[in-house]
Amino acid sequence: MHLIASDVQSDLGAILNGFDVPAILVSADYEILATNRHYLESFGEIDYQQAPRCYRVSHGYDVPCDQAGESCPLHAARQSGSKERVLHIHQTPRGREHVDVEMLPIKAADGSLKYFVELLKPVPLASAEISTADMVGSSPAFNTMLEHITRVGPTDASVLLLGESGSGKEMAALAIHKASLRNTKAMVTLECSGLTETLFESELFGHIKGAFTGASYNSPGLIQAADGGTLFLDEIGDVPLEMQVKLLRLIESGTYRQVGSSELKRADFRLVCATHKNIFEMVRSGQFRQDLYYRINVFPIVMPSLQDRKSDIPLLANSILQKTDKSGRFVLTDSAIRALQKHHYVGNIRELRNIIARAMVLSNTHVIDGSVIRSCLAIDQPSIQQEVQLPDLKTNETLYLSRLLQACDGDKEKAALRAGISIRSLYRKLAETDMQ
Repeated sequence: MHLIASDVQSDLGAILNGFDVPAILVSADYEILATNRHYLESFGEIDYQQAPRCYRVSHGYDVPCDQAGESCPLHAARQSGSKERVLHIHQTPRGREHVDVEMLPIKAADGSLKYFVELLKPVPLASAEISTADMVGSSPAFNTMLEHITRVGPTDASVLLLGESGSGKEMAALAIHKASLRNTKAMVTLECSGLTETLFESELFGHIKGAFTGASYNSPGLIQAADGGTLFLDEIGDVPLEMQVKLLRLIESGTYRQVGSSELKRADFRLVCATHKNIFEMVRSGQFRQDLYYRINVFPIVMPSLQDRKSDIPLLANSILQKTDKSGRFVLTDSAIRALQKHHYVGNIRELRNIIARAMVLSNTHVIDGSVIRSCLAIDQPSIQQEVQLPDLKTNETLYLSRLLQACDGDKEKAALRAGISIRSLYRKLAETDMQ
């Protein structure tokens, strides 16, 4: 057991107080040797008499993280000899929380790595518990997505959110904005789907009075509203080709003109885009400009579908119920959760939210069980399975022979060769179908 005198631990803790986030000093064998003031405030006291190991204190594991199926920043730092970073879920006095972990190796005089400083930054952008937060989850796929948001958030890099409809792209855009240095300004959203070229230009850039028929007043446009903040272009794949060049010019030069105006204006915003389409294929097919694609796709983030994070369904379902049920009476049983996890989701979280709301209507009591969920799902299924009407074999054969002779201009030898049968067999079949 590695014990350090309390006065030495106090000195080490004082050194760690130089960091403005929770920090701990860890030995090469994972023992926590000291903590700073911020750690005590966020995570509580450490019992040094038990030779506390970081994996046990943070996760409740009996073995290091990499042996428990998670990435271990200490192991990675020991291998690389440089700083490593990972997003983990830690046990805290408030429950399970997402934490952005940085591991800083400290080299001894002989070059060996004996100590590490672990910086732990709580991530308030999402919750790993049942919560009314916009983003909830703890699955590996969700954590990977959240880690990418945490990394890119503080930068000004343009982000492209890729994922199926209903997978939470708008919530991710809001999380990126909250994590940015622009979070005191507005995030402005433009839904690009269904907009004509004229309407798109007017909505984005604004217009002056008299610029077109119906323009009876000056409109500043969303670019001006997003000044200093974040502009979120949802369904960027639907932007008309004619407008893509103007959008590219805006991104490259930071300037634009309102519709009907010759005055050049400047724009200062962080760009986040989203699409459910395969935008790379659109570039290849000429439906989306390649130069614009590289401008918006500086940092792509893939939003996992609900199929890819089914372990999150209990957490998501209960969180949705907590937000939807204003009375606080409804309860999801284990059988309800099992039924929800078996379902194949096409509409992702949006579909799950729909099912929970429907279950609250159909349930005769405050208890939502598996039978109620199955009733909810059955509503979307056709009530009557119509029998598929297939023609009989003779009718099919007659139709085939007719089309075959037509394709061969009545040449029976050619038709027999094309059908892969002898001329005699063809004549017999034609006789059977009264086509001779």
